[in-house]
Amino acid sequence: MNASAFVYPWDVNGDPEAADRIAALGVDQVTLASAYHSTRALTPRHPRRRIVTAEHAAVYYPADGDRWTGRRLRPYPAGDWAPGDAYAEAAEALRGAGLEVHTWVILAHNSRMGAEHPDTSVVNAYGDRYPWAPCIAQPATRAYLTDLAAEAAVRPGAAGTELESLGWYGLQHLHAHDKTAGIPLGDAGQYLMALCFCPTCRAGYGDQGLDADELAAAVREALEPLWRGAGDDAGWPTVEKLLGEPVAAATRAWRDGRARTLQETAVAAVRAAAPEGFQVLLHADPVTYHCGANAGVDPAHVLSVADGVVVPCAGGTALLAPFAEHTRRDTVLAANFTVVSGMGGSPGTLAADASRARELGATELRLYHAGLASDGDLAEVREALR
Repeated sequence: MNASAFVYPWDVNGDPEAADRIAALGVDQVTLASAYHSTRALTPRHPRRRIVTAEHAAVYYPADGDRWTGRRLRPYPAGDWAPGDAYAEAAEALRGAGLEVHTWVILAHNSRMGAEHPDTSVVNAYGDRYPWAPCIAQPATRAYLTDLAAEAAVRPGAAGTELESLGWYGLQHLHAHDKTAGIPLGDAGQYLMALCFCPTCRAGYGDQGLDADELAAAVREALEPLWRGAGDDAGWPTVEKLLGEPVAAATRAWRDGRARTLQETAVAAVRAAAPEGFQVLLHADPVTYHCGANAGVDPAHVLSVADGVVVPCAGGTALLAPFAEHTRRDTVLAANFTVVSGMGGSPGTLAADASRARELGATELRLYHAGLASDGDLAEVREALR
């Protein structure tokens, strides 16, 4: 199977050995970040540094002034962690090592935009804003995400792209000094805490025959047992039980519709900007009401829109099967494995994991993350890919 490793520009730039080291893993391509959220990352082999602090969501290339001039929502340039055209510099080095380069684009995940433009953020049933989570129902946000997808995906020399966070983001989000794990929410609790009550979504619920104030009150009531530690979570059936099936279905109709049409529009914008043969993949979860970096999607629908999906497999390969039912001859079904042991990955079992993924229909591998892994992790990856 074709294998690709995730890489940040700062893993490569300033390290003359990085590109050849990544190629020596046995991967065929790299998925290189061109637009990314804030993060703090190790660079364990870089000759000049060990820690990179990307302070805010940014693009790692010079944004197109003609596209963004005069617009309230626009991408932020990176600071000294990825100056200038950091993406292009890294991509050139990686291609020079014989690797095909695909872009890695983070979309609806941007804490700086939420801080500077609070009205763009998801608002939960209690009125709390999630600044990391742009509401994907708002027209201006949708226009921003669509244009960002096209620009950040189609960088010179890129053979394809992977679009992450192209859907709803909810409560689950790694945050500085995070203190939210005291109450296990489960799937139902996460969904209820993800329901947005910004003006656009309130109007959207109205279009589905719901009163937004009554819905918010029902969500708060449904969540009360969780705060007391007495919640009973069986996933979507619990949401239907707590809200009532018609109300639960109406919320899904609004949210699923907004996500599906955004995915269609963003992929179409990428295709319009890209050369022929450019590959478009989405990071995806086959449960439509799930939120986060791997957007919840309907497998049949998303595979009719994109060339394939990248599926999280750190917790096992079960999420591959729903997509495999809808693949075509040329569909990419990439199994994404964490190979950083310090982040819960298991590079030593990669060969066996890949074999199971192939049995479930996977056509490619994704390895997270070549820049963050230790030397020992990378040695096990090389052995597995050999």
